[in-house]
Amino acid sequence: MKKYGFEDLLNIMAKLRSDEGCPWDREQTHKSIRENMLEEAEEACEAIDSGEPYKLYDELGDVLLQVVFHAQIAKENGDFDIEDVTNSICRKLIRRHPHIFGETNVSGSGEVLYNWDLIKEQEKELTKQGVRLDELTDDEVKNIWKNARVN
Repeated sequence: MKKYGFEDLLNIMAKLRSDEGCPWDREQTHKSIRENMLEEAEEACEAIDSGEPYKLYDELGDVLLQVVFHAQIAKENGDFDIEDVTNSICRKLIRRHPHIFGETNVSGSGEVLYNWDLIKEQEKELTKQGVRLDELTDDEVKNIWKNARVN
């Protein structure tokens, strides 16, 4: 049996949304499937609570489908694509972990969370000024760490 990967999921979604695809999938918009995102996230939380790995990976797949679905809609609208989504989260993880990707030292998870909140506040201020966080240079990220006065 074939095991599918992430690229397969992207290709399947593109086909479902194509002119030769599924009428229901083609009709969907960000707003029309908004509730699906909430429902799938809730079901994933229920699967976590169940402690059953199969249920969890099945429900995580449904959450991932929602991310891919929204990214495909956005791509078709010329807004962004899945690579923008992955780029954004990778950059955020790097910004929020100066103890891993910078020279910050922490003594435990409490300091990690403290720094996370300080960095998040700096990011909010920059966003208010119209700065796109996914376009920050390495030096600008270091400046966030400095301005946030992370430990």
